Amino acid sequence: MTTYYTKQHEWIRVDGDTGTIGITAYAAKQLGEVVYVELPEAGASFAREKDFGVVESSKTASEVFAPVSGTVIESNTPITTDLDSVNQDPEGAAWFIRMKISDPEELAGLMDAAAYAAYCEGL
Repeated sequence: MTTYYTKQHEWIRVDGDTGTIGITAYAAKQLGEVVYVELPEAGASFAREKDFGVVESSKTASEVFAPVSGTVIESNTPITTDLDSVNQDPEGAAWFIRMKISDPEELAGLMDAAAYAAYCEGL
């Protein structure tokens, strides 16, 4: 499995033609206490860089964007009621969606872990 990152602070962990997507630890820290998460239903399709969900905190509301194009296989609905998990384990158990990737070539435009860490240091 390989993990990629976006400048909007989403991650995607790729296993074959499936991508598991969530927000990064950096994003979770910037948001503060998460108070609401909205996720799409299985079967919904999203183009790269289009929003698929919403995460709200006591500070702000942010859209969550698809790092690549694809169709949702599964949403992690338990995080919509266990909101603390988004802050506690954003890059693990608190993933948002799993999607079937429709264009694997889109992954080439994303950052690896080292590039993302350098990007965050510059913010």
